[in-house]
Amino acid sequence: MDKNKLPWLLPVRSVLFLLIFVIGAALTGKAVDEITNWWTVVVTVVNVITIALLVITAKRSGKTYKELINYKKGVTKIRQVIGMIVIVFLLGMGFMYLTAFLLYGTVMPEPAVKMAAPIPAVLAVINFLLFPLTVPFAEDGLYLGYGVNRIKNDKLAVIIPAFFFAVQHCFIPVFFDVKYILYRFFSFLPLTLVLCWHYRKHRNPLPIMIGHGLIDMSMSVMVLVMSLGPALYESMINA
Repeated sequence: MDKNKLPWLLPVRSVLFLLIFVIGAALTGKAVDEITNWWTVVVTVVNVITIALLVITAKRSGKTYKELINYKKGVTKIRQVIGMIVIVFLLGMGFMYLTAFLLYGTVMPEPAVKMAAPIPAVLAVINFLLFPLTVPFAEDGLYLGYGVNRIKNDKLAVIIPAFFFAVQHCFIPVFFDVKYILYRFFSFLPLTLVLCWHYRKHRNPLPIMIGHGLIDMSMSVMVLVMSLGPALYESMINA
């Protein structure tokens, strides 16, 4: 892959999320914040699109997706995977709660509660499998394999992909509110910086992808539980 070319694909997920939610709201005649419960399904759709774009981009450069992310069989140790799982959960959940408390005065602000809103049970079951499975291949493939590997400068190779990695979360789901955008961005920026730095140093995507998949599985479990028992969500928002 020509590292002299700009990583033009990095903003694509943010643009897709914004477009899908805005168009979806227009088609359903609802406000954008009224369709936020569909965010996991939207993410899965965008994941499939992202993976396809990465495969095409890699092929045009004479590479496979595995080569794009620098996957090498047999080099990953169990301790590396466990360590990365701990890092992902501590930084991911820790800064999400900290940022929420600093901006909203609570670790579970209204936008976070709305993200647990139920969707049709059948879709929730299907997405329970697809959501955590596709996220690592799409996000880590894009921001690490494509982004980090495409930039020569060591510092910029971490900062630029990490920035766009965090920015995409500002539109998952979409709320046109400055405080919410700051909340989402700073919740994820510390983690994305660490992930990009770690990948730049070790060039091993597997521990990151496993840790990433597990934390997203916890989100899909939450949506699944609320979708199978909507009364539980109603009791939560009315508490």
